[in-house]
Amino acid sequence: MPMPFSTEDLSIYYGEFQAIKNISMGFPAASVTALIGPSGCGKSTFLRSLNRMNDEIAGSRSTGHIWMDGIDLTAPHTDVIKLRQRIGMVWQRPNPFYKSIYENIAFGPRYYGIKNRKQLDEIVETSLRRAALWDEVKDRLKDSALALSGGQQQRLCIARALSVNPQILLLDEPASALDPVSTGKIEELITELKKDLRIVIVTHNMQQAARVSDYTAYFYLGTLVEHGETDQIFTNPEKNSTQEYIMGRFG
Repeated sequence: MPMPFSTEDLSIYYGEFQAIKNISMGFPAASVTALIGPSGCGKSTFLRSLNRMNDEIAGSRSTGHIWMDGIDLTAPHTDVIKLRQRIGMVWQRPNPFYKSIYENIAFGPRYYGIKNRKQLDEIVETSLRRAALWDEVKDRLKDSALALSGGQQQRLCIARALSVNPQILLLDEPASALDPVSTGKIEELITELKKDLRIVIVTHNMQQAARVSDYTAYFYLGTLVEHGETDQIFTNPEKNSTQEYIMGRFG
């Protein structure tokens, strides 16, 4: 029986090129899994496949399975809109909507049918609190989201993803464009959020992976070289190539 959220022999193709090669791995509840590896190794492609965002790329196709609570998410009849409600995503660079702070958070709940203003107010406050941003913006909810700092914008994007109450959060290098202070806040936030969510994060920062993740998966040329508990991967990896990468000898 597959783990409640896992992949089974998942492969991703762009035309004839196989970017991801037969990857099987699970994501335990209330944990962070870091995907590491050199540029172009397939980390972000794999991450995007988990909520079917790769489908939006022309020429992309997949084989294998993605399992969530016994349901195959790769099945042709899958409602990808509902799927992306359950599996939220935050991109590398902050991408707030050209709207107010409030409207950025309320957008998703409204899309999924919530119209009651009091209910929306509660969702906005709860989402901003979960993203550790409420105290900084509670008096300026009508201001443009673009007036926020880069770090605040990224936390707003996390709050926006949380507003539809996902079960899983995918983060594609969420702090790579941020300063060290903002990066620290994002890392603290990840540690707090994992109490309620499965989180999968792509990162090039080995120190960040060691700090925030419970499990680490090392990718190379589209293959999953090694996957295990972060402490074991960083201190006693089974594969020499994993150690070479972590030590900074290539990549």
